[in-house]
Amino acid sequence: MNAQTDQTDQNVATAQALLSSDKLPFHRKLTYGFTDMAGNLLYTLVGSYMLYFFTNVFGLNVGTAGVLLLIGRFIDALGAPVMGVLVDHTHSKYGKNRPWFLWMALPFTISIWLLFTTPALSGTMKVLYAGAMYIIAELAYTALSTPITSVLPNLTSNSDERTSANSIRMVLGNVGNFFAVTFVIPLASFLGHGNDRRGWSLAVGVYAIIAFIFLMIAFLDMREKNVSQEKIITIRESLKATKNNWPWVLIVLANLLLWTAYSARNAALPYYFQYNLNDKALISIFNGFSIIQILGMASVPFIVKYLHKWGTTILMLGLTMLGQIWIGMAGTNVTSGLIGWSLACIGSGSAMTMFFSMVGDTVDFGEWKNGIRANGFLTAMGASFCIQMGSGIGSFIAARILASFGFTAAKTVQSGQSLSAINFTFIWVPVLIYALSAVCMIFYRRWEKHEPIVTQELAQRHANN
Repeated sequence: MNAQTDQTDQNVATAQALLSSDKLPFHRKLTYGFTDMAGNLLYTLVGSYMLYFFTNVFGLNVGTAGVLLLIGRFIDALGAPVMGVLVDHTHSKYGKNRPWFLWMALPFTISIWLLFTTPALSGTMKVLYAGAMYIIAELAYTALSTPITSVLPNLTSNSDERTSANSIRMVLGNVGNFFAVTFVIPLASFLGHGNDRRGWSLAVGVYAIIAFIFLMIAFLDMREKNVSQEKIITIRESLKATKNNWPWVLIVLANLLLWTAYSARNAALPYYFQYNLNDKALISIFNGFSIIQILGMASVPFIVKYLHKWGTTILMLGLTMLGQIWIGMAGTNVTSGLIGWSLACIGSGSAMTMFFSMVGDTVDFGEWKNGIRANGFLTAMGASFCIQMGSGIGSFIAARILASFGFTAAKTVQSGQSLSAINFTFIWVPVLIYALSAVCMIFYRRWEKHEPIVTQELAQRHANN
């Protein structure tokens, strides 16, 4: 009996030693962040300006644009679990996730460029081109973003190192977001010389080249651990990894709600500043000011030590709601509005950081509970699916509310009803949906408390093998 106890203690000690020594070099955390920086440099344009681009540049009516966004996102959201399964079935000398950065860098960058390149079409052909390119670009992003999240559990088994790496990823992703949303309109105006369509095509083309370079750097530096020991799992086994995986269910639901709220806000933002505040220049200023959210992202690892992951997420969602309400109370006071916007950006950006980190922990829970490690499938549903579906629903909600109250992009001055609809969509719709996301995290608390047991027992299993 004593011999067995000694052996168990030795295994536990070995497991703990392996966890503590599994450090991720800083340069690899940095290049891991390059993946999201490149992705956001282009994909943020889709999330922030797609509805605006379709209506005010390409010339679609807001109702048609809203339907295209919903259908496109729905199709691409269905592609997320498929992509997760493909990642789980990938076997190469580079690993399971890393090769996808090489394979998808060019398709992703070209498809986004084509989405913002508008040929001289009219009627049905214009709608078909917009819809087809939107779906292709979204699918390409899904194929790129899925391994960005699912590779994290394979970079290190240390939860603290994952949180640190994910925070750096989110900070650099926000840098990409900053350059995308801040400078694309001025750059398009400069390059287009009065031709908005030409300007947007050239500006996005520049961004696409830069994004491709960063993706190649990330691919060359990244390394996955223990992938040779992972077996190829079937689709049935991937689905089995979700059985009784309640922390995963909660993260998927909470993250879906977060992206729905975030996308509804972003879709309404250009209209709010152009029509409600009568200053189109504020679009780039406020979007650029969102860079301040890196303060929250960078502080996440420190706050987690005191409030844990569930508490940190609720704090950040609460801060986001406070910021939204502040903007609503500020009205036409731009300075006060910027204060509220800063609070909202810090909160939403930090909450996103938490969800991307926690979905990696649910992979561990699925392995502990069901004996199956489905990195690709679980993280695809917890990240890419939530982004795609939430963005589609959020943009559709915004478009439907605006269309229902008579918004027309061709009008330089909107009706009082349209202005109220824009204000409600930009300010209050996100507040209501963020609150629902926070409720999910209250229930997540129970599962986070169980996490140390999961981590230790998994480490012990791996040590025994």
